[in-house]
Amino acid sequence: MTVWYDGGCPLCRREIVAMRRLDRRGRIAFIDVDRNDGGTCPINRAALLARFHAREDDVMLSGAAAFAAMWRAIPLLRPLGLLARHRPVLALLEQGYRLFLRARPTLQRWARH
Repeated sequence: MTVWYDGGCPLCRREIVAMRRLDRRGRIAFIDVDRNDGGTCPINRAALLARFHAREDDVMLSGAAAFAAMWRAIPLLRPLGLLARHRPVLALLEQGYRLFLRARPTLQRWARH
């Protein structure tokens, strides 16, 4: 599994630090899009920075679906990731993610202080 994240975002960095700690089996390759071109990702850099992306079993995912895939790779969070496979649950998570994206610039400013 591969996860692309915005290393220039203090919120994103904190999230990935936590996920790396939980990924004790090393199942996830984390790629900081802010530091490189996204590696072998078929999506352009601007799109990678705009939304969270992951590749699970050669399927590209974004937003809440990408978070759910990442959770499935981490034993402690796997139940949440499996729950998100249900459409109503994933739709609710995606709504929350979109609200977060709207608030993200303000939250980033607060996190930098």
